Amino acid sequence: MTQRTRHPLPRPGRDRRARLLPAGPGALRADPAMPPHAAVVGGGIAGLAAATALTERGVRVTLYEREAQLGGRLAGWPTRLADTSTVTMSRGFHAFFPQYYNLRALLRRTDPALSRLTGLPDYPLRHASGACDSFRHVPRTPPLSALGFVALSPSFQVRDLAGMNVRAALPLLDVRVPEVYDRLDRTSAHDFLEAIRFPAAARHLAFEVFSRSFFADPRLLSAAEMALMFHIYFLGSAEGLLFDVPTEPFPQALWAPLARYLTRRGADLRTSAAVEAVTALPDGGFTVADGTAEEHHDAVVLATDLAPLRALVARSETLGDEPWRARVARLRTAPAFLVSRLWLDRPVRDDRPGFLGTSGYGPLDNVSVLDRWEGEAARWAARTGGSVLELHAYALPGDTSRKTRQKELLGELHRVYPETCTARVVDSRQEWHADCPLFPVGGYADRPAVHTPTPGLVVAGDAVRTGLPVALMERAATSGFLAANTLLGRWGLRGHPLWTVPDGGRGAVLRRAARLADGR
Repeated sequence: MTQRTRHPLPRPGRDRRARLLPAGPGALRADPAMPPHAAVVGGGIAGLAAATALTERGVRVTLYEREAQLGGRLAGWPTRLADTSTVTMSRGFHAFFPQYYNLRALLRRTDPALSRLTGLPDYPLRHASGACDSFRHVPRTPPLSALGFVALSPSFQVRDLAGMNVRAALPLLDVRVPEVYDRLDRTSAHDFLEAIRFPAAARHLAFEVFSRSFFADPRLLSAAEMALMFHIYFLGSAEGLLFDVPTEPFPQALWAPLARYLTRRGADLRTSAAVEAVTALPDGGFTVADGTAEEHHDAVVLATDLAPLRALVARSETLGDEPWRARVARLRTAPAFLVSRLWLDRPVRDDRPGFLGTSGYGPLDNVSVLDRWEGEAARWAARTGGSVLELHAYALPGDTSRKTRQKELLGELHRVYPETCTARVVDSRQEWHADCPLFPVGGYADRPAVHTPTPGLVVAGDAVRTGLPVALMERAATSGFLAANTLLGRWGLRGHPLWTVPDGGRGAVLRRAARLADGR
């Protein structure tokens, strides 16, 4: 019997096979008389993770965020409703899965018990045909998780399972990074599912709902990203598919406490500070110009969204080499999405879940009842007798009419929750964006890695290649820590340990089955 390696750090979750990436060696703190000075461009999850990791090792950090708020795509800002209430608006619902080990480690800096997160009891998925799946009773340990989902799901019928191409599905049993991209990146998620011949209803509920969380049509999405997602949640991790949500809006629950944490440790957090150019100096180091001043830094972390990254690199001619710059220029963003938040004058039914994924309801992808779990929304609902709902529509066509889509979403809400037909909309807010990364078929090679051809310049974000089985918010946090660790290693400073779900098939049987798909 193989003896398991004992780790000096407590495991980050229930999965006993979670993978530890130990911290790199070095001094615990920089020399306070002459600490290195790093610029972090971008104040989202990736930038905040990098700034945290650097600051904790005594590095001087200046963080530049072009918006007035920290948090990136998870930022929030105050808005005044028609009833004179002041509330916090954001880009909406995000799920904090237990597999997000490094994101949770970042949040534990200010909330060790993660008391500002709360678990939702279920993650139901409903199709317009009437089929509804749930993850509440699905086992968490692979492969029982996938088998349990199939056994409990009304979307899977025995006759449908008999028609599946099992051999085409075998690559899902042994997902490794980066090998999964060699195997599946040139195939779309849609074509991959077609080859497997999944039952139509099950495909909508079990796969396309997930693929659209990448804000992309399955026909555009790389099958490698979809396989990685399946690995992270179903066959690679024993953490399960239930998730947490913040108990208050993002600024109050997450970013204001972290900003105070960083400021107390000497970080200079500059909001409303858009970086115009970064210049790599011939003798090492960089200058960063933000429109008001130009400052010298020993290193730079680029942790922006893709469109600002493309623009910044185009303006900063000394960064990288020509192949690297060309790859950055080819990066694409996903189609537009809509977040519609409604403040209604009456509650929805008591049995409505806090979050519901939908399929077959026109452009509507999910419905959240915010007052079920967010304190600010709950207080508004209690005071007014109403409810706060949020509707999401992903991967919308480029020629879409905003007013038409907003009306369609409201109409689909009335189909999903008929009691809202007679509700009066006290106020509403609409957020349209098209700035999430697209993971297109064959696009993996163009995505930036943490390292760049310019020494001292690193990249972080949810589009970055990490070589690890991570995705979405967890990829952003992980890449931020990896970027910081790269710089810390240059300066002889100790890195930060990281955790991921296991890489590769969960057991020898699954790995052998997967090898059959490649004839290995």
